[in-house]
Amino acid sequence: MGEAHAAAPQLGQVPQPSSFEGAAPAFHPAREALLVRRPEGLHCPAGGFFIDPWQRVERAVITHGHADHARAGHTHYLTHRDGVAILKARLGEQIAIEGLDYGKVLRVGEVDLSLHPAGHILGASQVRLARRGEVWVISGDYRVEADASCAAFEPVECDVFISESTFGLPIYRWEPQARVMAQIVEWWQHNAAAGKCSVLYTYALGKAQRLAMALPEGPILVHPAVDQMHRCYRRAGRPVPESPVWDVQARVPRGALILAPPASADSRAMARVGEREDAFVSGWMQLRGLRRRRALDRGFALSDHADWPGLLQAIRASAAQRVMVTHGQVPALVRHLCELGLEASALDAEGWGDETG
Repeated sequence: MGEAHAAAPQLGQVPQPSSFEGAAPAFHPAREALLVRRPEGLHCPAGGFFIDPWQRVERAVITHGHADHARAGHTHYLTHRDGVAILKARLGEQIAIEGLDYGKVLRVGEVDLSLHPAGHILGASQVRLARRGEVWVISGDYRVEADASCAAFEPVECDVFISESTFGLPIYRWEPQARVMAQIVEWWQHNAAAGKCSVLYTYALGKAQRLAMALPEGPILVHPAVDQMHRCYRRAGRPVPESPVWDVQARVPRGALILAPPASADSRAMARVGEREDAFVSGWMQLRGLRRRRALDRGFALSDHADWPGLLQAIRASAAQRVMVTHGQVPALVRHLCELGLEASALDAEGWGDETG
Protein backbone atom coordinates (compact mmCIF):
# COMPACT_ATOMS: atom_id res chain seq x y z
CA MET A 1 0.00 0.00 0.00
CA GLY A 2 1.48 3.37 -0.97
CA GLU A 3 1.49 6.44 1.21
CA ALA A 4 -0.96 8.24 -1.07
CA HIS A 5 -3.54 5.53 -0.41
CA ALA A 6 -2.87 5.38 3.34
CA ALA A 7 -2.68 9.09 4.10
CA ALA A 8 -6.39 9.98 4.36
CA PRO A 9 -6.14 10.93 8.06
CA GLN A 10 -3.49 13.53 7.15
CA LEU A 11 -5.24 15.33 4.27
CA GLY A 12 -4.80 19.09 4.50
CA GLN A 13 -2.36 18.84 7.39
CA VAL A 14 1.32 19.60 7.78
CA PRO A 15 3.41 17.84 10.44
CA GLN A 16 3.78 20.19 13.41
CA PRO A 17 6.67 20.57 15.87
CA SER A 18 6.12 19.23 19.36
CA SER A 19 7.78 19.53 22.74
CA PHE A 20 7.60 15.73 22.73
CA GLU A 21 9.87 15.70 19.71
CA GLY A 22 13.58 15.28 20.13
CA ALA A 23 16.50 13.97 18.17
CA ALA A 24 15.85 10.30 17.51
CA PRO A 25 18.74 7.95 18.23
CA ALA A 26 20.68 6.61 15.29
CA PHE A 27 18.90 3.74 13.57
CA HIS A 28 19.41 1.62 10.46
CA PRO A 29 16.28 1.52 8.26
CA ALA A 30 17.62 -1.42 6.29
CA ARG A 31 17.76 -3.51 9.46
CA GLU A 32 15.02 -2.17 11.74
CA ALA A 33 11.24 -2.28 11.31
CA LEU A 34 9.03 0.70 12.06
CA LEU A 35 8.18 -0.91 15.40
CA VAL A 36 10.20 -3.50 17.33
CA ARG A 37 9.79 -5.26 20.66
CA ARG A 38 12.33 -4.38 23.33
CA PRO A 39 12.47 -5.31 27.04
CA GLU A 40 10.88 -1.95 27.90
CA GLY A 41 8.01 -2.39 25.44
CA LEU A 42 7.15 -1.65 21.81
CA HIS A 43 9.77 0.73 20.42
CA CYS A 44 9.84 2.92 17.33
CA PRO A 45 13.57 3.20 16.49
CA ALA A 46 13.05 5.88 13.83
CA GLY A 47 11.22 8.09 16.33
CA GLY A 48 13.01 7.20 19.54
CA PHE A 49 9.81 6.57 21.53
CA PHE A 50 7.82 3.68 22.98
CA ILE A 51 4.10 2.90 22.85
CA ASP A 52 2.50 1.93 26.18
CA PRO A 53 5.86 0.73 27.58
CA TRP A 54 5.86 -1.54 30.63
CA GLN A 55 9.26 -0.35 31.90
CA ARG A 56 10.51 3.19 32.46
CA VAL A 57 11.54 5.04 29.28
CA GLU A 58 12.42 8.57 28.18
CA ARG A 59 9.44 9.09 25.86
CA ALA A 60 6.15 7.20 26.03
CA VAL A 61 3.13 7.46 23.74
CA ILE A 62 0.13 6.32 25.80
CA THR A 63 -2.95 4.94 24.04
CA HIS A 64 -5.24 5.38 27.08
CA GLY A 65 -5.32 5.70 30.85
CA HIS A 66 -5.90 2.14 32.07
CA ALA A 67 -3.14 0.90 34.36
CA ASP A 68 -1.89 -1.86 32.07
CA HIS A 69 -1.12 0.74 29.40
CA ALA A 70 -0.26 3.88 31.39
CA ARG A 71 2.48 3.43 33.97
CA ALA A 72 4.31 5.84 36.23
CA GLY A 73 7.99 6.71 35.88
CA HIS A 74 8.40 7.78 32.25
CA THR A 75 10.20 11.08 31.62
CA HIS A 76 7.85 12.44 28.94
CA TYR A 77 4.30 11.38 28.04
CA LEU A 78 2.21 11.96 24.92
CA THR A 79 -1.50 11.07 24.80
CA HIS A 80 -4.77 12.43 23.46
CA ARG A 81 -5.73 15.73 25.06
CA ASP A 82 -8.84 14.19 26.68
CA GLY A 83 -6.57 11.68 28.41
CA VAL A 84 -4.25 14.24 30.01
CA ALA A 85 -6.44 14.80 33.10
CA ILE A 86 -6.94 11.05 33.47
CA LEU A 87 -3.22 10.33 33.41
CA LYS A 88 -2.52 13.13 35.87
CA ALA A 89 -5.22 11.83 38.21
CA ARG A 90 -3.77 8.33 38.09
CA LEU A 91 -0.02 9.00 37.82
CA GLY A 92 0.38 12.37 39.54
CA GLU A 93 -0.07 16.01 38.63
CA GLN A 94 3.71 16.43 38.29
CA ILE A 95 4.17 14.25 35.19
CA ALA A 96 5.48 15.94 32.02
CA ILE A 97 2.69 15.31 29.54
CA GLU A 98 1.53 16.67 26.20
CA GLY A 99 -1.98 16.31 24.78
CA LEU A 100 -2.58 15.82 21.07
CA ASP A 101 -5.81 16.22 19.08
CA TYR A 102 -7.08 13.37 16.95
CA GLY A 103 -5.70 13.54 13.42
CA LYS A 104 -2.97 16.10 14.15
CA VAL A 105 0.36 14.94 12.72
CA LEU A 106 3.63 15.25 14.61
CA ARG A 107 7.03 14.69 13.05
CA VAL A 108 9.02 12.76 15.64
CA GLY A 109 12.47 11.86 14.40
CA GLU A 110 11.82 10.39 10.94
CA VAL A 111 8.24 9.31 11.71
CA ASP A 112 4.92 11.07 11.19
CA LEU A 113 2.82 10.21 14.25
CA SER A 114 -0.90 10.80 14.73
CA LEU A 115 -3.65 9.60 17.08
CA HIS A 116 -7.09 8.37 16.00
CA PRO A 117 -10.22 7.40 17.98
CA ALA A 118 -10.25 3.86 19.40
CA GLY A 119 -13.72 4.03 21.00
CA HIS A 120 -12.52 2.25 24.15
CA ILE A 121 -12.74 4.99 26.80
CA LEU A 122 -12.33 8.78 26.89
CA GLY A 123 -9.14 9.73 25.04
CA ALA A 124 -8.37 6.19 23.88
CA SER A 125 -6.33 6.24 20.69
CA GLN A 126 -4.99 4.18 17.88
CA VAL A 127 -1.44 5.26 17.05
CA ARG A 128 -0.60 5.76 13.37
CA LEU A 129 3.07 5.72 12.36
CA ALA A 130 4.14 6.62 8.82
CA ARG A 131 7.62 6.61 7.31
CA ARG A 132 8.76 6.51 3.68
CA GLY A 133 5.44 5.25 2.32
CA GLU A 134 4.91 2.59 5.01
CA VAL A 135 2.09 2.92 7.56
CA TRP A 136 1.62 0.98 10.79
CA VAL A 137 -1.32 1.33 13.19
CA ILE A 138 -1.26 0.17 16.82
CA SER A 139 -4.85 -0.27 17.96
CA GLY A 140 -4.45 -0.04 21.73
CA ASP A 141 -7.71 -1.28 23.24
CA TYR A 142 -10.78 -0.59 21.12
CA ARG A 143 -14.48 -1.23 20.59
CA VAL A 144 -16.58 -0.54 17.53
CA GLU A 145 -19.99 0.11 19.16
CA ALA A 146 -20.29 3.85 19.68
CA ASP A 147 -21.83 5.67 22.64
CA ALA A 148 -21.81 9.20 24.05
CA SER A 149 -19.03 8.63 26.61
CA CYS A 150 -16.12 8.92 24.14
CA ALA A 151 -15.20 9.45 20.49
CA ALA A 152 -16.32 6.59 18.27
CA PHE A 153 -13.83 4.16 16.73
CA GLU A 154 -12.54 5.26 13.32
CA PRO A 155 -10.82 2.79 10.98
CA VAL A 156 -7.37 3.87 9.78
CA GLU A 157 -5.98 2.21 6.66
CA CYS A 158 -2.46 0.87 6.96
CA ASP A 159 0.04 -1.71 5.80
CA VAL A 160 0.51 -3.31 9.23
CA PHE A 161 -2.19 -3.41 11.92
CA ILE A 162 -1.36 -4.40 15.50
CA SER A 163 -4.64 -5.47 17.09
CA GLU A 164 -5.63 -6.41 20.60
CA SER A 165 -7.64 -9.63 21.01
CA THR A 166 -9.00 -9.55 24.57
CA PHE A 167 -12.21 -11.24 23.42
CA GLY A 168 -10.79 -12.96 20.34
CA LEU A 169 -13.02 -16.04 20.33
CA PRO A 170 -16.25 -16.57 18.33
CA ILE A 171 -18.24 -17.09 21.55
CA TYR A 172 -17.92 -13.40 22.39
CA ARG A 173 -20.74 -11.51 20.67
CA TRP A 174 -22.15 -8.51 22.52
CA GLU A 175 -25.78 -7.56 22.71
CA PRO A 176 -26.49 -3.89 21.89
CA GLN A 177 -25.72 -1.59 24.81
CA ALA A 178 -29.33 -0.35 25.03
CA ARG A 179 -30.56 -3.91 25.61
CA VAL A 180 -28.02 -4.56 28.37
CA MET A 181 -28.87 -1.25 30.05
CA ALA A 182 -32.56 -2.21 30.01
CA GLN A 183 -31.68 -5.48 31.76
CA ILE A 184 -29.71 -3.58 34.42
CA VAL A 185 -32.59 -1.16 35.02
CA GLU A 186 -35.08 -4.01 35.35
CA TRP A 187 -32.81 -5.75 37.91
CA TRP A 188 -32.36 -2.50 39.86
CA GLN A 189 -36.10 -1.76 39.91
CA HIS A 190 -36.88 -5.29 41.05
CA ASN A 191 -34.44 -4.95 43.95
CA ALA A 192 -35.81 -1.53 44.89
CA ALA A 193 -39.34 -2.89 44.99
CA ALA A 194 -38.08 -5.55 47.44
CA GLY A 195 -36.41 -2.90 49.62
CA LYS A 196 -32.89 -3.92 48.62
CA CYS A 197 -29.89 -1.91 47.46
CA SER A 198 -28.20 -2.78 44.18
CA VAL A 199 -24.40 -2.80 43.82
CA LEU A 200 -22.90 -2.70 40.34
CA TYR A 201 -19.23 -3.61 40.34
CA THR A 202 -17.73 -1.80 37.40
CA TYR A 203 -14.33 -0.46 36.38
CA ALA A 204 -13.89 3.09 37.65
CA LEU A 205 -12.54 4.39 34.34
CA GLY A 206 -14.65 3.92 31.24
CA LYS A 207 -17.37 1.47 32.16
CA ALA A 208 -18.66 3.49 35.12
CA GLN A 209 -19.09 6.58 32.95
CA ARG A 210 -20.96 4.62 30.25
CA LEU A 211 -23.31 3.32 32.92
CA ALA A 212 -23.82 6.70 34.58
CA MET A 213 -24.68 8.34 31.26
CA ALA A 214 -27.07 5.60 30.13
CA LEU A 215 -28.95 4.76 33.34
CA PRO A 216 -32.10 6.69 34.27
CA GLU A 217 -32.24 9.19 37.11
CA GLY A 218 -32.56 7.67 40.55
CA PRO A 219 -30.75 7.30 43.83
CA ILE A 220 -27.29 6.48 42.44
CA LEU A 221 -24.21 6.65 44.67
CA VAL A 222 -20.65 6.41 43.37
CA HIS A 223 -17.46 5.17 44.98
CA PRO A 224 -14.78 7.89 45.39
CA ALA A 225 -12.61 6.25 42.71
CA VAL A 226 -15.53 6.40 40.30
CA ASP A 227 -16.24 10.03 41.21
CA GLN A 228 -12.63 11.01 40.42
CA MET A 229 -12.96 9.63 36.88
CA HIS A 230 -16.43 11.17 36.49
CA ARG A 231 -14.84 14.57 37.11
CA CYS A 232 -12.20 13.95 34.43
CA TYR A 233 -14.95 13.18 31.92
CA ARG A 234 -16.91 16.30 32.83
CA ARG A 235 -13.81 18.47 32.37
CA ALA A 236 -13.54 17.01 28.86
CA GLY A 237 -17.14 18.04 28.15
CA ARG A 238 -18.81 14.64 28.53
CA PRO A 239 -22.26 14.96 30.21
CA VAL A 240 -21.72 12.55 33.09
CA PRO A 241 -24.49 13.20 35.66
CA GLU A 242 -23.61 14.49 39.11
CA SER A 243 -24.06 11.72 41.69
CA PRO A 244 -23.50 11.76 45.44
CA VAL A 245 -20.27 10.14 46.55
CA TRP A 246 -20.94 7.05 48.61
CA ASP A 247 -20.36 7.91 52.28
CA VAL A 248 -19.19 4.60 53.71
CA GLN A 249 -20.16 5.75 57.22
CA ALA A 250 -23.71 6.77 56.34
CA ARG A 251 -26.77 4.63 55.84
CA VAL A 252 -27.48 3.77 52.20
CA PRO A 253 -31.09 4.50 51.21
CA ARG A 254 -33.11 1.42 50.33
CA GLY A 255 -33.47 0.99 46.62
CA ALA A 256 -30.28 2.91 45.86
CA LEU A 257 -27.77 1.82 43.23
CA ILE A 258 -24.05 1.95 44.03
CA LEU A 259 -21.38 2.09 41.30
CA ALA A 260 -18.19 0.68 42.79
CA PRO A 261 -14.92 -0.85 41.51
CA PRO A 262 -14.51 -4.64 41.87
CA ALA A 263 -11.77 -4.19 44.49
CA SER A 264 -14.35 -2.85 46.95
CA ALA A 265 -16.41 -6.05 46.93
CA ASP A 266 -14.89 -7.51 50.10
CA SER A 267 -14.48 -4.23 51.97
CA ARG A 268 -15.92 -3.51 55.41
CA ALA A 269 -17.81 -0.59 53.93
CA MET A 270 -19.63 -2.88 51.50
CA ALA A 271 -20.55 -5.19 54.37
CA ARG A 272 -22.34 -2.26 56.03
CA VAL A 273 -24.60 -1.57 53.05
CA GLY A 274 -27.24 -3.94 54.34
CA GLU A 275 -29.58 -6.10 52.32
CA ARG A 276 -28.44 -5.94 48.73
CA GLU A 277 -27.84 -7.75 45.47
CA ASP A 278 -24.47 -7.65 43.71
CA ALA A 279 -23.79 -7.66 39.98
CA PHE A 280 -20.67 -7.30 37.87
CA VAL A 281 -20.65 -5.48 34.51
CA SER A 282 -18.00 -6.93 32.20
CA GLY A 283 -17.63 -8.80 28.94
CA TRP A 284 -16.36 -11.72 31.01
CA MET A 285 -19.89 -12.13 32.37
CA GLN A 286 -20.82 -13.83 29.12
CA LEU A 287 -19.17 -16.87 30.73
CA ARG A 288 -21.63 -17.93 33.42
CA GLY A 289 -19.04 -19.97 35.26
CA LEU A 290 -17.14 -16.80 36.14
CA ARG A 291 -20.25 -15.28 37.64
CA ARG A 292 -20.82 -18.34 39.83
CA ARG A 293 -17.20 -18.37 41.01
CA ARG A 294 -17.47 -14.73 42.05
CA ALA A 295 -20.65 -15.50 44.03
CA LEU A 296 -22.57 -12.77 42.22
CA ASP A 297 -26.33 -12.46 42.03
CA ARG A 298 -26.19 -11.22 38.44
CA GLY A 299 -23.72 -10.59 35.66
CA PHE A 300 -24.19 -8.23 32.72
CA ALA A 301 -22.05 -8.69 29.60
CA LEU A 302 -21.08 -5.17 28.64
CA SER A 303 -17.53 -4.55 27.47
CA ASP A 304 -15.28 -1.66 26.45
CA HIS A 305 -13.48 -4.06 24.09
CA ALA A 306 -14.49 -5.30 20.65
CA ASP A 307 -16.18 -8.69 20.47
CA TRP A 308 -15.28 -11.29 17.82
CA PRO A 309 -17.29 -9.66 15.00
CA GLY A 310 -15.96 -6.25 16.06
CA LEU A 311 -12.34 -7.41 15.87
CA LEU A 312 -12.86 -8.81 12.38
CA GLN A 313 -14.68 -5.64 11.31
CA ALA A 314 -11.83 -3.41 12.48
CA ILE A 315 -9.16 -5.59 10.87
CA ARG A 316 -11.01 -5.65 7.55
CA ALA A 317 -11.48 -1.87 7.65
CA SER A 318 -7.74 -1.33 8.18
CA ALA A 319 -7.08 -2.89 4.75
CA ALA A 320 -3.84 -4.26 6.22
CA GLN A 321 -2.33 -7.35 4.64
CA ARG A 322 -0.14 -7.95 7.68
CA VAL A 323 -1.73 -8.21 11.13
CA MET A 324 -0.02 -8.72 14.47
CA VAL A 325 -2.24 -9.90 17.31
CA THR A 326 -1.50 -9.17 20.94
CA HIS A 327 -2.87 -9.74 24.43
CA GLY A 328 -5.95 -11.88 24.79
CA GLN A 329 -7.10 -14.86 22.76
CA VAL A 330 -4.21 -14.60 20.33
CA PRO A 331 -3.91 -18.09 18.73
CA ALA A 332 -7.55 -18.35 17.68
CA LEU A 333 -7.59 -14.96 16.01
CA VAL A 334 -4.22 -15.50 14.30
CA ARG A 335 -5.38 -18.86 12.93
CA HIS A 336 -8.64 -17.38 11.62
CA LEU A 337 -6.88 -14.44 9.94
CA CYS A 338 -4.41 -16.79 8.25
CA GLU A 339 -7.35 -18.81 6.95
CA LEU A 340 -8.69 -15.57 5.46
CA GLY A 341 -5.43 -15.15 3.55
CA LEU A 342 -3.81 -12.47 5.70
CA GLU A 343 -0.25 -12.56 6.96
CA ALA A 344 -1.03 -12.86 10.68
CA SER A 345 1.23 -13.54 13.65
CA ALA A 346 1.36 -13.21 17.42
CA LEU A 347 3.09 -10.27 19.09
CA ASP A 348 4.08 -10.71 22.72
CA ALA A 349 3.23 -7.50 24.58
CA GLU A 350 3.90 -8.94 28.01
CA GLY A 351 3.09 -5.78 29.93
CA TRP A 352 -0.40 -5.37 28.51
CA GLY A 353 -3.04 -7.28 30.40
CA ASP A 354 -6.73 -6.76 31.02
CA GLU A 355 -7.54 -4.11 33.57
CA THR A 356 -10.97 -3.86 32.00
CA GLY A 357 -13.48 -6.17 30.37
